[in-house]
Amino acid sequence: MRILIIEDETDLARAVRKALEEDGFAVDVAHDGESGLYQAQTCDYDAILLDLMLPRRNGWTVLDQLRKTKDTPVLILTARDGVDDRVRGLDDGADDYLVKPFNLDELRARIRSLIRRSAGKASSILRAGDVEFDTASRTVRKAGKAVTLSPKEYSVAEFLMMHRGELVTRTKLFEHVYDESEDTLSNVMDVYISNLRRKLGKDFITTRRGEGYLIHV
Repeated sequence: MRILIIEDETDLARAVRKALEEDGFAVDVAHDGESGLYQAQTCDYDAILLDLMLPRRNGWTVLDQLRKTKDTPVLILTARDGVDDRVRGLDDGADDYLVKPFNLDELRARIRSLIRRSAGKASSILRAGDVEFDTASRTVRKAGKAVTLSPKEYSVAEFLMMHRGELVTRTKLFEHVYDESEDTLSNVMDVYISNLRRKLGKDFITTRRGEGYLIHV
């Protein structure tokens, strides 16, 4: 899953990015509203963390402009803790609101919840046949037995599980598991898909040549 942080406090942005990357997220960062809005509009993120008090363009304006073209889940991160601000943020199109200072574990849980709801999944448990993903603990089981996946293998499989029954293009999968700084090899996705089939079953992921990947079990 790919996250955009729009936050001008560089130390905070760095800390949040590190915490999310440790959880397996691909993370991009913008330090002002203008560049943040551009990234949010041009990339397909799974969630956006948005500060309100930003240089060049404030968070309210970013949210207003974003909602004209995208429905990406937005979590406002701000020191503004007034009820009026929270009401305004939610009414203007934000999906959640967290006041600084905040607990990183709570932030992680809220992001996971936002992404699940956006994908139409109420539970943190995703199942396909005898394969079970727990998105809260990032654990995987097949036929009741634990399966170890690398962080990127997990990210690829989790995204496909979130969109079970949908054909996911190769481009879309790349965009959601890699951030803008990562340089990937052309065959790396084939390697991950092959590894996932070996660990979770040869029929777990279907490849439609020239189209993309599908989990339909």
